Amino acid sequence: MGAADDREPEISDADLLDVADNPSQAAELHRALRTIAKTDGVGPELQQMAREVLSGRIGMRDVVESDRYLSAIGARLGEMRTAAENLSPEERTESEKRAVKLREQSEAEYGPDEPEEWERPREER
Repeated sequence: MGAADDREPEISDADLLDVADNPSQAAELHRALRTIAKTDGVGPELQQMAREVLSGRIGMRDVVESDRYLSAIGARLGEMRTAAENLSPEERTESEKRAVKLREQSEAEYGPDEPEEWERPREER
């Protein structure tokens, strides 16, 4: 058997619709979980969480109700905020350029984000 045969089955985008507002958001969450699962920089706790969700061993609702995982997410967000606050002006400019490029790539691949209901003018709701 090859390496692909050794992988665990993975949930589908549809399995995330219980916490996502729509299929597009579920697909984005699925991609984010895959990224977290393979990114060492997020730390072992978040990698494990992502792998468990992707394998179907736990659901996203379980994650948001878990003190363990919410603490890990909160800690990582705090680290990211501190790092962002400590960027030099040049680093901030480069970071903003990377963010624009990533957004453009995402929109080219998946289409533009639809505005949330609260973001649309009242007359369009």
